[in-house]
Amino acid sequence: MTATGIEADRPADAPASSPEEVRATALRWAAVVAVHLALVAVWEVGVKLSSLPSFVLPAPSDIIATLGKTSYAWLDNTRVTTIEIVGGYLLAVVAGIGLALVFSWSRILTLAIFPLLVTLNMIPKVALGPLVIVWFSYGIGTNMLITFSLCFFPILLTTLRGLREVEPDLLDLVKSLKGSRWKMFRYIQLPGSLPYIFSGMKVAAILAVAGAVVGEFIASDRGLAYLMIQVQASLDTPAMFMAVVLLTLIGIALYLAVLALELLLVPRDARKS
Repeated sequence: MTATGIEADRPADAPASSPEEVRATALRWAAVVAVHLALVAVWEVGVKLSSLPSFVLPAPSDIIATLGKTSYAWLDNTRVTTIEIVGGYLLAVVAGIGLALVFSWSRILTLAIFPLLVTLNMIPKVALGPLVIVWFSYGIGTNMLITFSLCFFPILLTTLRGLREVEPDLLDLVKSLKGSRWKMFRYIQLPGSLPYIFSGMKVAAILAVAGAVVGEFIASDRGLAYLMIQVQASLDTPAMFMAVVLLTLIGIALYLAVLALELLLVPRDARKS
């Protein structure tokens, strides 16, 4: 039995993945890529055959062609939005896990503060955005704060659940050995709660992109969502689609980074779907 309370299916010295597992994983990824490419091909052919105007539905080739136009400043706008997404997300991870740990140690703080956090989380973030702009002006920092507000609660909730799901017998054992709270967290609670933590982190990774977009829609002078508003007035639909594609790629990259970290730190049998 491991510290997480989950029995291993194979010996500790066995390879992490067999050739069959690697081959199956490669086939799954190949299928995913093939489906996406097929969709793009159908889209391209369908638009060309239907002769739809580009401001209604541009072909993928027209969308990709916008990358060659320097007037859109794709690199700078993508950099700004990436900073907002990643910065707000990392801040939410640190604050969510840290506060969950504090709540797991103090029942009084949980009863006093947690209900307030639930109430604050019920506030629509789109409605809260203009107030944040008034209080902190607009810019990268403010958009990071809006991203943080969307990502924080899922991480806090799942981490707190994971910390409370640890086997009581293990905690009693550490207490009987005069173990400190830090040792209890380091050797018992943290390993046992990792599947829950990563579950919340994956949900938050999806919400992070929405947070940056909300901030840039409300008030900003840079970023991909800001660029979408600018080109909307001229019905530059290919550029709007390209901005959406780049936002999607940022979100996918963040999600895959969290997934890769989970694969490294969490045993396969303990991972949450």
